[in-house]
Amino acid sequence: MSARERLQHPAAWWLWGLGLATAASRTTNPAILLLVIGVCVLVVSERRDPSTPNPLMAFLVLGAVIVTFRVVMTMVLGNGIRGQTVLFTLPQVPLPEWAASVRIGGPVSLESLLNAAYDALRLAAILACIGAANALASPRRLLRYLPATLYDVGTAIVVGLTFAPQLLSDARSVRAARALRGHDGRGMREMARLAVPVLETAFERSLGLAASMESRGYGRALRTSARGRRTASILAVVGTLGVLAGLYGLLDNSVGGALGLPLLLVGVVVAGSSLAVGASRDGRSGHRRDPWSWTETLTVLTGAVAGGVLVAAHLLAWTGIVPAQRAELPPVPVLAVVAVLVAALPAWFTPRPRRAVA
Repeated sequence: MSARERLQHPAAWWLWGLGLATAASRTTNPAILLLVIGVCVLVVSERRDPSTPNPLMAFLVLGAVIVTFRVVMTMVLGNGIRGQTVLFTLPQVPLPEWAASVRIGGPVSLESLLNAAYDALRLAAILACIGAANALASPRRLLRYLPATLYDVGTAIVVGLTFAPQLLSDARSVRAARALRGHDGRGMREMARLAVPVLETAFERSLGLAASMESRGYGRALRTSARGRRTASILAVVGTLGVLAGLYGLLDNSVGGALGLPLLLVGVVVAGSSLAVGASRDGRSGHRRDPWSWTETLTVLTGAVAGGVLVAAHLLAWTGIVPAQRAELPPVPVLAVVAVLVAALPAWFTPRPRRAVA
């Protein structure tokens, strides 16, 4: 298998997706957000492994539902924006004085609908980025590269992702067997009768898996010191608080948006150091690890370029990044468009999955 016919490292795809999602989170310009969604669709169509399911479509449908729901709720309840272009007026329900800030019905303006659609489209674009990363590299592949500190958690998640679909197949098998015996398989009582054989099969499978994992050395005792555990725990708590504070600062500019990114970076570094401290005393071996080459590095850089440019554009208040609440098409910053287009380059220079080439 040549270098052009392999699966790319899953961490590279997820870092690319997070960079593109960061870019989408910093703007409400519909042209840029639609371009982000288009980049996700393009890269997935060109570099997805055809032997695996494509979850991107489900994320796109969910995003469309979110946009529609947000617009409908804005028409019914409003969003606090009183525009000048009134499209129509709904029958208004009178409310008591203590609910004066809430309205049901009333005039619906074009400005309020556009504001709701732009804000909901931002969430839809973020979901598209996550769906694209999920389609290009499944979370199960990514869990193989968790640090040794999170090894037990990763093993539990992999087992859960593996056995969850089997529960559905067991339920179908039991339901088919009961149908052959004359049961219609409908109603809550019939569903309750399916629970016992399905859970019994799941318990037997879990016991067999536990026995096989124990025979291969999983869950062995580690020689750890109290000082090392205490240091790793303190770093993990401080890092988590830094990440949460940084994310809150990025999402809410009223609390100091300029401090959000530095706090997030510091939190990530501290949390990563806690994982490094734990991994230094818990060595783990890997089997058939995916290689990391120049294509993975460039993929991460393209996502970082898109995210970095849009974060800088938001902090510097470029024209068109956050459109004004007016009934007009917002201007589109050319540099922001170029940064998002850079994130589409992995559709050409990354290696193709082997089955797609065949």
